[in-house]
Amino acid sequence: MARILVTSALPYINGVKHLGNLVGSMLPADAYARYMRQRGNEVLLICATDEHGTPAELAAAKAGKSVAEYCAEMHEVQKALGEGFRLSFDYFGRSSSSHNHRLTQHFAGALADAGLIEEVTERQVYSHDDGRFLPDRYIEGTCPNCGYERARGDQCENCTKQLDPTDLINPRSAISGSTNLEPRDTKHLYLRQSQMREKLRAWIDSKTDWPVLTTSIAKKWLDDGDGLQDRGITRDLDWGVPVKRGDAEWPGMEGKVFYVWFDAPIEYIGATAEWAEATGQDDAAWERWWRTDKGADDVRYVEFMAKDNIPFHTLSFPTTIMGSGEPWKLVDYIKGFNWLNYDGGKFSTSQGRGVFMDQALELLPSDYWRWWLLSNAPEGSDSDFTWEAFQSGVNKDLADVLGNFVSRVTKFCRSKFGEQVPAGGETGAAEAELIAELDKRVNAYAAAMEAIELRRAAQELRGAWVAGNEYLQRAAPWAVFKTDPEAAAAIIRTALNLIRLYALISRPFIPDASAALLKALKLPEDAAQEWPAGAEAALSALPAGHAFDVPDNLFGKLDDAQVAEWKAKFGGGQ
Repeated sequence: MARILVTSALPYINGVKHLGNLVGSMLPADAYARYMRQRGNEVLLICATDEHGTPAELAAAKAGKSVAEYCAEMHEVQKALGEGFRLSFDYFGRSSSSHNHRLTQHFAGALADAGLIEEVTERQVYSHDDGRFLPDRYIEGTCPNCGYERARGDQCENCTKQLDPTDLINPRSAISGSTNLEPRDTKHLYLRQSQMREKLRAWIDSKTDWPVLTTSIAKKWLDDGDGLQDRGITRDLDWGVPVKRGDAEWPGMEGKVFYVWFDAPIEYIGATAEWAEATGQDDAAWERWWRTDKGADDVRYVEFMAKDNIPFHTLSFPTTIMGSGEPWKLVDYIKGFNWLNYDGGKFSTSQGRGVFMDQALELLPSDYWRWWLLSNAPEGSDSDFTWEAFQSGVNKDLADVLGNFVSRVTKFCRSKFGEQVPAGGETGAAEAELIAELDKRVNAYAAAMEAIELRRAAQELRGAWVAGNEYLQRAAPWAVFKTDPEAAAAIIRTALNLIRLYALISRPFIPDASAALLKALKLPEDAAQEWPAGAEAALSALPAGHAFDVPDNLFGKLDDAQVAEWKAKFGGGQ
């Protein structure tokens, strides 16, 4: 039994996440963790809300709430939506937790002791009317490139040009609208990432099994321009982790907080400590996952994230971990994802463009979304959500292949043999052929899941469903029954056992359907924690006489009118 630590990139707190966010980290992390649990491994799946930084303050101000109140409310919203999508986090924490505060301050102290932090004087914009320095995102003005009047101090949302606040025409405070702004000197702490460049390069070069996307982005940041740059880790904000050097005050840093990019990855460790506390365990429970001197040396640590997070997790967070000089666990494998776009463009909250997690669950149960998103995950390149593709995937894969098979088998058995696995008859060449095909498919599926190649895994899983349908068509129990009821019984007995097999192997992708099938077969839900040893044993697992219920229709088809309505509703411009 292996010990596997799985973390998903932390969803940011400032609103409900869209389907692209979901498939870029949280959903594939869940599918992988579910699969690894079924294979008998000890798995810990950790995630949390990322709650610090300028956007949290702006979102709270827009909502007319304190930042703490806003973040507490949105954490519960995001937690509930994760549960709605059946994300099986062992713990879903908060980066604003006391554990993360202490750990962030601890790492900052260790990095300072190692000579990897320096104080740098910067020129930043000060707002006299607001009585504070303004982070780049707190400054708005006209873009000098395209003329957009609500460009931010870090980037123009309209033309995407990177900006500095001093580039803006007629800059103003995003908080008060004041134009009474002045550049001033302020001191900040910088993480000396450049000092770790060669150590990071050697570490990244050793990861020969990483996806091309992950290593190419990491190496680009290492080598582009002047190479890996030192980076500020503090900000003049009210909300965040107060700057301390361990437990001690940091002279000259009073009133400042650590920059969100620095403390957010540390929350993986913080959330694990939160998990230990919430489950009544001591520090040893979380340290065995994170401290190599406390047992974490035998942990395989896998991270899931979209490509924009890769630089922080291949360079910045490892700099923090390595640079501390302490025996912390480094990531073993980083699964990066490209973008999921929406109908040829970007998802947009402001334009009402695209489907967000809460809206998706209002339309359809989570398995519909889980299946399509995972089977179309943007692994090799960006992918595109269209309603036509979604409709096709749901109707052809879930309704026509899996759902139709279950319905035909259980209803035919009920009409001819009653609601129990029928006795009589012998299996033969057709079943042997089916077993060979299933073993090939399930082994390929397992290999794809081990390699975290989700699209390939979905293809093999669908192939196993198709094999059952093709067997049923060839064996034709409805025709055989007319002349040889016992032979028909053997076919249906095999098919009912196939339903059990599908319930087990489909759980990482469609857990609700898996649970429904097990319930219909009158098997305990924890039976899905098993993994079939082989198709031959699986196809005789349910004995003659085992009772079952005919389940409700697993998946309804999506009709053209329904899809056209949704396409218009979520197309933007609302």
